[in-house]
Amino acid sequence: MKPMTPSADLAEIVGKKPLPRTEVTKKMWEYIKKHDLQAPENRRNINADAKLKPIFGKDQISMFELSKCLNAHLS
Repeated sequence: MKPMTPSADLAEIVGKKPLPRTEVTKKMWEYIKKHDLQAPENRRNINADAKLKPIFGKDQISMFELSKCLNAHLS
């Protein structure tokens, strides 16, 4: 996996240095679990906090949408 550069919004969570997509996803899940952002009624949904809202573009996404949201913020 080649390292990808995160956008400014994504860099606030995963750091500024280029990372492979797998590491970006891993760091996102660490952040989500650390801040307890999974919806209690359905753990497959992720609630956006102030840092995640610009990445997700909405208040809540399904865990299956996470890769699509991250791809838009990697170059």
